[in-house]
Amino acid sequence: MDPLGARSQFVDIQSLPVWQQQPSEEAKETPLDQGDGPLGHEAFPSPFPFRPDINRKIILYTGDVALLNCTAIVNTSNESLNDKNPVSDGIHQLAGPELREELVKLKGCRTGEAKLTKGFNLAARFIIHTVGPKYKAKYRTAAESSLFSCYRNVMQLAAEQSMASVGFCVLTTTKRGYPLEDAAHIAFRTVRRFLEIHGNSIDTVVFAVSDTEESVHKKLLPLYYPRSEEEERRCLPLIPADIGNSEGEPVVPERQIRIAEKPGSLEDEYEEESLELDLGQVGNHAFARMEGDVDKQRKLILQGQMSEAAVQKQHQRNYSRWLCRARAEDLSDVAALKALYQTGVDICGRTVMVVVGRNIPVTLIDLEKALLYFIHVMDHITVKEYVIVYFHTLTGEHNHLDSDFLKNLYDVVDIKYKKNLRAFYFVHPTFRSKVSTWFFTTFSVSGLKEKVRYLDNLPQLFTCIKPEQIDIPPFVLEYDARVRTRAKTASHGEM
Repeated sequence: MDPLGARSQFVDIQSLPVWQQQPSEEAKETPLDQGDGPLGHEAFPSPFPFRPDINRKIILYTGDVALLNCTAIVNTSNESLNDKNPVSDGIHQLAGPELREELVKLKGCRTGEAKLTKGFNLAARFIIHTVGPKYKAKYRTAAESSLFSCYRNVMQLAAEQSMASVGFCVLTTTKRGYPLEDAAHIAFRTVRRFLEIHGNSIDTVVFAVSDTEESVHKKLLPLYYPRSEEEERRCLPLIPADIGNSEGEPVVPERQIRIAEKPGSLEDEYEEESLELDLGQVGNHAFARMEGDVDKQRKLILQGQMSEAAVQKQHQRNYSRWLCRARAEDLSDVAALKALYQTGVDICGRTVMVVVGRNIPVTLIDLEKALLYFIHVMDHITVKEYVIVYFHTLTGEHNHLDSDFLKNLYDVVDIKYKKNLRAFYFVHPTFRSKVSTWFFTTFSVSGLKEKVRYLDNLPQLFTCIKPEQIDIPPFVLEYDARVRTRAKTASHGEM
């Protein structure tokens, strides 16, 4: 506690300039010619276009991450969570001895994972601990994947806990040998991709660097967060060829085309759990996605010739294929529809996912990509209890998903989706939609009917989810206000 009247040593992030406010580098510092040749802006669009809304969330801060007044700061450590490095030592010194006691209870942390503790005496309320990989050129791909997981898992944890701001240190310590510039590329693109998809969940991301790290970060930030269309154009040729998938995750080409199935019985195929990840890394072409005769498999199930465990394994393998495709494919066009997104939590603390019916142009989109995007967004959400809010507001015939597609989606998704879904709030239903939903939940899927709740207006929804915990499209708010005003007027007229 600072003495009365003494200046706090902690740094209020609100006082720091955001990246969008930082002056751009002069064009003369870009060594490549940016004319109308093949590298010009007109040749192909930047994978990281100018986004001032994202840039306003980014801060580059030269100083100690432990001093930041963020919702959470990130500590880089080892698998035992007792690493001795300057960043971690600074955090422990300010947080106090309670932090060490809390870390003992966590019983370590695997490389790439992230775990949460209180901030204790820090200005930050929480500390997210993660373990960066040890770098060897021979195992570069594994190191890249692990470092991606560090940043992705930190961001995901921050979003799940509804954290407004998170402060990153450089996760790759000197003793672990990861090249600073290579690590910065992964950090920037992973955070950028996360903000593109889940930008509503986090207000500020601070990259805290030392004096020696500052120049590298200032040089690379414009590649992923250009502050103008001109800077975007100038930086385009400098972006690495390998920018990962739609989440920034490194893509291994040889894994994409591998067909890992082996002949033999179903029981033999599932003897090793470790095969599941490899089995998922198949390509997108028809041959690589062959799953055998589905009708034959169903016949075997009905005849009792496939055990329940084998059926579950078959389903899990199929879902793993879909998940790996979802992680590898560019789904930015589906994401741009804003038809599915994560918001806050309900009154029970469960994650709320929003589906906006009017934003689904069924006749114009690739429904297979829509299914992939659903899996891409929902996979990590469904590991815990969650609820879905579906706004049926002002939907037309071209927004209604076919029952066959919904049945396919329900059959494909992992069992955790069905088990952890606690409620499906159907807002502004019509009579026709209620009838269709009743038939679908009664005859096409099992276990969903009792979770559907029809809500005629937003006040009914707000009894389950507080208004500040859900991002509602403006047209839904306007429609609801208009309908309720009309209902009040009609009731007064009858009186």
